[in-house]
Amino acid sequence: MIYVFAVLTLFLLAATGISFLRISHGFVRVFSFPRLQILALAIVLAVLAFWLIPAPGRDWIIGGLFIVAGVQAACIAQFSPIRSVQSKRYEGEPEDPEVVSILSYNVKMSNRRYQDALDLVNREAPDLALFMEVDEGWAEALEPLGETMPNVVARPYDNSYGMILYSRLELSDVRIAELVMKKVPSIIARVTLRSGEDFRLYCVHPEPPVPHADSAGRDAELVQVARLVDADKLPAIVCGDLNDVAWSHTTRHFQRISRLLDPRVGRGFYNTFDSRYPLLRWPLDHLFHNARFDLVSMKRLDHIGSDHFPMLFALALTRDADGAEYPEEADEADRAEAQDTVENSKQLDRDAIGTDWEK
Repeated sequence: MIYVFAVLTLFLLAATGISFLRISHGFVRVFSFPRLQILALAIVLAVLAFWLIPAPGRDWIIGGLFIVAGVQAACIAQFSPIRSVQSKRYEGEPEDPEVVSILSYNVKMSNRRYQDALDLVNREAPDLALFMEVDEGWAEALEPLGETMPNVVARPYDNSYGMILYSRLELSDVRIAELVMKKVPSIIARVTLRSGEDFRLYCVHPEPPVPHADSAGRDAELVQVARLVDADKLPAIVCGDLNDVAWSHTTRHFQRISRLLDPRVGRGFYNTFDSRYPLLRWPLDHLFHNARFDLVSMKRLDHIGSDHFPMLFALALTRDADGAEYPEEADEADRAEAQDTVENSKQLDRDAIGTDWEK
């Protein structure tokens, strides 16, 4: 039995170490995802080893498992209440004209529960509703939303990367950009609030990392969006299925370049994927915002057929950014890494990952 525990301990140590490598490949990146699961497994194994394994082998195994648990806990601790929040809480009313509510939902293209999605939007009544993985079937089914959300930006695809944005608010300077991969669109728009103030919305859904392929497309898209935000004079919101966990190096790198805040920090994980398997979940659907925004509310909505839970955010655009806790600022190493990431993506000669998963 000691050999089984030893092998499992070595595997968890290796998985923990690999997750810190700065290599743009899915085999490396995926080990950043299950930190909660690895932490829980390490604790369970340590308890079992204490009762089932005799000394002195037990001490080495428990010591290794404690290292795994400690490292994993340190990586995700910022999303627990022991950490101070990044996003300030809004002191006004949810109905104030400077407040904007945004629903973000990866529908899963093969999911056909159209009416449930319509009912969700009608029930929650967001100002903006972003749908990802939409094909022509979804585009047609969502058309009734146009009665109350007349401003629409649509780019449906049958490759799991289609995207549609519905808005009650005025949109301008709208563009649909393929920032890195062909037929992997992002929607960028200027949004005018009821108060008359404007902000820039970036809707993104890069490709996911998988163990058998590079992650250059996803990594480069996050860098490109971060650079656009950093150069933008308007306060910005980035929203969508980023196919990255909130605690990963790539997401933290994105924050250092963009200087956007994560409302999850200090408040919770809000795991959105996979909705079908309670023990295999992590936060993939995100919203990051400029420090001029204060958080009104954030909640994960009910499962309605997709492998993602919908998320609903409400933010208020305030006059200043006082009191926000910024992420670390990008240094020379961050800028060099960003440049290398973008240059590597220019060498890509393949379709986006997952284009045939929903066929």
